[in-house]
Amino acid sequence: MTHHRWTWTSRDETAPVWPGRHQQLGATWSPESTNFAVHAPNATRVWLCLFDGPATDGEEMRLELTETTLGIWHGAVPDLPVGQRYGYRVEGPWDPAHGMKHNPAKLLVDPYARAITGEIDPDAPDGALLPHDPSDPDVRSDVDSAPYVPRSVVVHDDFDWGEDTQLRTRLRDTVVYELHVKGFTKLHDRVPEEQRGTYAGLATPWVLDYLNDLGVTAVELLPVQQFASEPGLVERGVRNYWGYNTLGYFAPHGAYSASGDGGEQVTEFKQMVKDFHAAGIEVILDVVYNHTCEGGSLGPSLSFRGLDDAGFYRRAAPAAEPGNQTKRRKGPEPRGAEADHYWDVTGCGNTVDTDDDSTLRLILDSLRYWVTEMHVDGFRFDLASALARTGHDVDMRSAFLTTIRQDPVLRHVKLIAEPWDASMEGWQVGQFPPPWTEWNDRYRDTMRDYWRAATDGVREVASRLAGSSDMYADDGRSPYTSINFLTAHDGFTMRDLVSYDDKHNEANGEDNRDGTDNNRSWNHGEEGPTDDPEIDSLRRRQAANMLVTLALSSGVPMITAGDERGRTQGGNNNAYCQDNEISWIDWRPDDAWLDVYETVRTALRLRRDHPALRQRHHFSGEPTIEGGPKDLVWLHPAGREMNDSDWHDGGLHAFGMFLSGDPLRAPGKRGEQLRDDSFLLALNAQPSDVEFSVPDQPWFSGGEVVLSTDPKIEVGDVFEAGSPVTVAARSLVLVRAH
Repeated sequence: MTHHRWTWTSRDETAPVWPGRHQQLGATWSPESTNFAVHAPNATRVWLCLFDGPATDGEEMRLELTETTLGIWHGAVPDLPVGQRYGYRVEGPWDPAHGMKHNPAKLLVDPYARAITGEIDPDAPDGALLPHDPSDPDVRSDVDSAPYVPRSVVVHDDFDWGEDTQLRTRLRDTVVYELHVKGFTKLHDRVPEEQRGTYAGLATPWVLDYLNDLGVTAVELLPVQQFASEPGLVERGVRNYWGYNTLGYFAPHGAYSASGDGGEQVTEFKQMVKDFHAAGIEVILDVVYNHTCEGGSLGPSLSFRGLDDAGFYRRAAPAAEPGNQTKRRKGPEPRGAEADHYWDVTGCGNTVDTDDDSTLRLILDSLRYWVTEMHVDGFRFDLASALARTGHDVDMRSAFLTTIRQDPVLRHVKLIAEPWDASMEGWQVGQFPPPWTEWNDRYRDTMRDYWRAATDGVREVASRLAGSSDMYADDGRSPYTSINFLTAHDGFTMRDLVSYDDKHNEANGEDNRDGTDNNRSWNHGEEGPTDDPEIDSLRRRQAANMLVTLALSSGVPMITAGDERGRTQGGNNNAYCQDNEISWIDWRPDDAWLDVYETVRTALRLRRDHPALRQRHHFSGEPTIEGGPKDLVWLHPAGREMNDSDWHDGGLHAFGMFLSGDPLRAPGKRGEQLRDDSFLLALNAQPSDVEFSVPDQPWFSGGEVVLSTDPKIEVGDVFEAGSPVTVAARSLVLVRAH
């Protein structure tokens, strides 16, 4: 293969470049000219490279930007069309030991590109993507990367949003559904074939009707910002499916577009959001600002590394300024690969430095863009603890958290933290400040253990059911601060959780070493698929138990797409590189757990219709009005209120939860008292049937079953006050009080 070498000549250096403006980064189109501005504070020369062909083809025109303001290089080029492909080349100091990796042989994606076309060529020759020579990290590579890397695209559209605005569904009314844009519709036979696996396919009536029927109020999309596959995956013949490997923070991922990736993906994404809003469903993005696709210090130079490596990535120690001997360690000066130690708390080779002003600006500009221009309703921040750092310490008053909390746009959208990173000190569940909400992995672990009767009694189970007040009430936050979940993209699906004791990740090509071994799963007697009808029935009941518990717990429930219908990944609990039937949802009815679907649908409908099941405040265990019933009563199966010895009974795995809705603690919007039905939830995770004594109290005089996973108790059955009721092993029953 011929290696394309960098040359200083260009096809046309005489085209006009006006001074332009530095205020707005990226490419800003107008009929008269397109303004280009890129932050490269240590550069000595910057070229804007224009291409006349699609993707990675076409001849290149290099135009030098001669204006620089506050570290931003800028210029305006007249008469450029919308859809123009472009990139940057940057000359500057070459000093890898101190974060200076400028190399004009590398074509760089604009960090502010609104669209990106093309992919990294998996057959790129050695040294084409790297800023350095593959055999010596201290030597700059002169192999031209342009034929092998994506292009930025000039975007301008006049999309008609009509009356569309963010929905802003209240958190206590929210039901989140985590899904993958491609995987959700790739096998959907009612979606037009050309739209399957795309933004357009996700917005078809079949999908929207399905989500509405289930009871979903918000979709949380796995990463849709332009991403790339890691070189190691490409070498193994697989690709990054989940998308946690960002290249462009403003660009919708082009491969998810049915319309094309030359800017058309922006319009298609907007139409998808508009259609979701018209169906009453919010759009939340899973965003990955903690690291990029450029990997460790010896990784490729695709964008950020070639523009400002020292500013964009955190170092194990502050990088010394070239020539400033007072900041260097004593002894022989280390060479490039030895000296350039990235500080990695993401497990992905690099950590984005939110202490850096320009980096923080890029993140904030990106977030505001997705809200104001793309109309999304919120964000889930991957490895948020990596972002919430001052220096190397997790800091809840960090620049990142403080600026978002004070931003007039961002503070009003849904902000969900994954409150940990890959470090020991990164686990910060319960610590993020308002208005942040958090993925609650303590809820996940406790409820998984409870339904396999592996908890030490029910003390913590009760706390998680009631909104985790032990974690959130002490600083005034509400139950809906807790995003409750039992599964997510990372880990077993619900069906696999009840079908496998061990992970089965052989397809990933890592000898089953990847993925967690702490699954808290149970195969119920046989590993994997079974023909035993008793095992199959028990698995379905256990899946229903967990999903109903999730729906009825205080907080915000998050369901992983397909769990409600028995989606399986064949025991793979780390399917990040499985862009195939392992990960895609199978919509055929043959093997679907439609009985589980109906049970979950019923639970979510009850939650929607009854504010007593989604209360705004933490429970106090006291009456809401003088002489009224307690807002919450915990019941022993014997029919009495739980006492201290009951709470410390490590063998107890059956109990009841009474929720009073008469009246609710939260007033109406005009201060009026609100009333709802009251409910009794009986849970039995024990391996044997348990006789519950139905309480006979002023606050409960019996009721009607509205939901049951017990095979012998049906909806419509009546619980008589003071009477015994046998609840089957591993079952739950919800009773609406008379």
